[in-house]
Amino acid sequence: MQRFLLPALLLLAISPGANAAKTPDKDAPPPPSLSDQEGQEEIEPEVNIIQRKDKTIEEYRVNGRLYMIKVIPKHAPPYYLVDKDGDGSMESWRSEAEPDIQIPHWVLFRW
Repeated sequence: MQRFLLPALLLLAISPGANAAKTPDKDAPPPPSLSDQEGQEEIEPEVNIIQRKDKTIEEYRVNGRLYMIKVIPKHAPPYYLVDKDGDGSMESWRSEAEPDIQIPHWVLFRW
């Protein structure tokens, strides 16, 4: 076993692939500066809160388009309804012929 270890280490040290990995590529473009990304404005959603007797509904909109609804029942965990097709309106029911249904989403872990 030791007889094969020394030649294997020497072969690895002189192989062209091992040396090429250590030298940086001079033709690679520099990474983008962080100042370019700092100028971009972060889009904050507009949140409309509707209080009902048994639940609270939070509607999330960006540029006037509804994309998510958070329903917070009084005695249950909150769940989310998400606009899948991006048309800005939340469909409350689906036809039987359409297999794609609106499924509530619960948060399982948060950190």
